[in-house]
Amino acid sequence: MTYQAFAYIYDRLMDEAPYEEWGNYFLRQIEKYHPNCKRVLDVACGTGTLTLLLKEKGFDLTGVDLSEDMLAVAYEKAMAKGLDIPFYKQNMTNLEGIGKYDAVIIFCDSLNYLTEEEDFRKTFLSVGDCLAEGGLFLFDVHSVYKIEEVFQNQTFAYNGDDISYIWNSFPGEHIHSVEHELSFFVLDEELGLYRRYDEEHKQRTFPVETYEKWLKDTGFTLLSIHGDFLEEGPNETCERIFFTARKN
Repeated sequence: MTYQAFAYIYDRLMDEAPYEEWGNYFLRQIEKYHPNCKRVLDVACGTGTLTLLLKEKGFDLTGVDLSEDMLAVAYEKAMAKGLDIPFYKQNMTNLEGIGKYDAVIIFCDSLNYLTEEEDFRKTFLSVGDCLAEGGLFLFDVHSVYKIEEVFQNQTFAYNGDDISYIWNSFPGEHIHSVEHELSFFVLDEELGLYRRYDEEHKQRTFPVETYEKWLKDTGFTLLSIHGDFLEEGPNETCERIFFTARKN
């Protein structure tokens, strides 16, 4: 999928997203499992907010995303801060020609945009190909609870002075899946009118045990599972599940 016009308002909509918490989680896991980590590949990096954050903490970052618009925004943000970060258009199911890394991250529930089981497996294999010996794979996903109890059959809305949205979520075609229909109204200051943009996003998740099996089957050793940025395992009402695995 591509984010089209959504890319250009994404950062404003994600202004309160816990990027610092993602960064701190990454730092804790790296300190524990790979203190010599230097090179990091940020897969599905979006507009690069976390990519830039980790670059500023001293890591050597590369970002990849499927959306050219997202990458354009990420590149502009890096240039504005004087940060040298290569960004590439790549599909997470088939990462090619971008070298070896000490860690690969796929955060912000980006994996949940894959809707076919085989694509999850392809992504895990592709990540493994990008990792140096002993490298780490860190990712998070929506929990089954979040998909079924927080998202499905819900409407979310925001009304701001220059941007508003209506976000409807419905059960998807697969078990533990959801379809988001979003309409954005963005002020065109030159015309004094609001422009409407419509987007459809599909997400799917699986039980924790399924991710564990895929990691094992694709050559990883699972090191830890956490819920909601916490230093403990997930419970039945956790909304986000974190995995850290090492390439065998």
